[in-house]
Amino acid sequence: MIKLAPSILAADFNVLGEQIKIIEGAGVQYLHIDVMDGNYVPSISFGTPVIKSIRKNSKLIFDVHLMVDEPIRLLEDFKEAGADIITVHAEACKDLTATIEKIKNMGLRIGVSLNPETGLEILDNVIKDIDMVLIMSVEPGAGGQAFIPSTLQKIKDLKEKVNKAGITMDIEVDGGITPDNVMEVLEAGANIIVSGTSVFRGDIQKNIDLYNEQFEQYKRKYNI
Repeated sequence: MIKLAPSILAADFNVLGEQIKIIEGAGVQYLHIDVMDGNYVPSISFGTPVIKSIRKNSKLIFDVHLMVDEPIRLLEDFKEAGADIITVHAEACKDLTATIEKIKNMGLRIGVSLNPETGLEILDNVIKDIDMVLIMSVEPGAGGQAFIPSTLQKIKDLKEKVNKAGITMDIEVDGGITPDNVMEVLEAGANIIVSGTSVFRGDIQKNIDLYNEQFEQYKRKYNI
């Protein structure tokens, strides 16, 4: 299933609750929540208090993307805050297997994120233990960057790797995606699309409609 996951990193925090209600009313099911620690990435975003606050008034699936060093130390806090999916960066974990195991034991869905320069081989020992791979199509840590074209081949290679492993897995892509290039990303093999600026800038409902039009066009094209 194709899903749009709006990233609140690009939202207007002065009216965050109102904007989340618009997203939910538009039929979106996922909310992408970028947590940045100022260490693993230069920027600092927000932490558990914000997630707890919006959790009280939202039934969306909270897709929490931890751009933090050694996320294993924080997993329980984010579960308590309301995460449904926790995605960690492979590059940020001293023991990726132990981190995945802890998320699994907490009963949450597990994602592993890869930076643009990180090869897919880092997934070899864990690919059957996770629910999702998040391919970064920009450098992590800042919104508004342009999509890195070489990401398309990486998505295709990941899709082939997943098929060869005989497993079912979500492929999420984050960074520089707009309604103008999302078709290429879907055709490469992604099914969860993270978008911040191109959802929250301007008319949110209209922007979501533009994505949905592309999703429907893709489904018609491939008889899905």
